[in-house]
Amino acid sequence: MDIIDPKHLKSGDEVFVIYRNPHVPTVSNIKAAEIVQHPKDPNALALFLNETFHVIEDDDALFTSQAAAEKAYIDATDPYHSQ
Repeated sequence: MDIIDPKHLKSGDEVFVIYRNPHVPTVSNIKAAEIVQHPKDPNALALFLNETFHVIEDDDALFTSQAAAEKAYIDATDPYHSQ
């Protein structure tokens, strides 16, 4: 699976995330996001998604491509999907 290690990110990288809709918890989308300089911490990076900055957590799943994120989503949600 093409998951990116957060330690290898740099400002300007494009990543893909599986994003849960906060208003409809059963709905998830795959979204492109950009890695940017954290607006309040010059020594940290942030995920810029939906016009909002998000702290990058160690357990965030950041993917190299939309296809990799889609495969991870299917693998995680479809118990009958064969790998």
